[in-house]
Amino acid sequence: MRQFAVIGLGRFGASIAGTLHRMGYEVLAVDEDEDRVQEIMDQVTHAVQADALDEEVLKTLGLRNFDLVIVAIGQDIQASILVTVMLKDLGVKSVVAKAQNDLHGRVLERVGADQVIYPERDMAVRVAQHLVSGNVLDYIELSPEYSILEMVTPDEFAGKALGNIDLRNRHRVSVMAIKRGEDIIVAPGGQEIIQAKDVLVVIGANEDLKNLRRERD
Repeated sequence: MRQFAVIGLGRFGASIAGTLHRMGYEVLAVDEDEDRVQEIMDQVTHAVQADALDEEVLKTLGLRNFDLVIVAIGQDIQASILVTVMLKDLGVKSVVAKAQNDLHGRVLERVGADQVIYPERDMAVRVAQHLVSGNVLDYIELSPEYSILEMVTPDEFAGKALGNIDLRNRHRVSVMAIKRGEDIIVAPGGQEIIQAKDVLVVIGANEDLKNLRRERD
């Protein structure tokens, strides 16, 4: 079973720790605030009150043995950078760090973070996508050029084969999967018949996805 550690139990850290545990993974939650640790105690595998800025403390937690450590420290940018450096020095396999802004993110990358995430910015993008498009259920930016979106099947697609809709040639986007109730059809073939309540998971260049949404709205 994969093991995760989350350092920093603000809203984001506590949420991701609890979610990973509900998904069935072992989760260690760490924060110097005793109240935060007590609040999450029943939602994770282990919760520890500790000062993550103390390298000896990090060593005693055995974090180098975890598959992934998430640095979710809130407003203290300096602390998040220092903890990231110490984790990499300790030999942690993979460190994901939360950034407040682009400059913070660039520094985290420079000091060794394997992945930098921007939860506030990414959530703002998703909310904006929901507001401007009634068909879009979710939107994930993979890079500045490419994204994935989930969209409700437009009425004109229902009852047609995926190949006949021909999204690849018409819009230069590809259907990665189809969500149909509790089932997920991965890499559907051109003969797959689209049903009225299907959710299409589509990948493509941002501009092409924008044109697809504009045409469907």
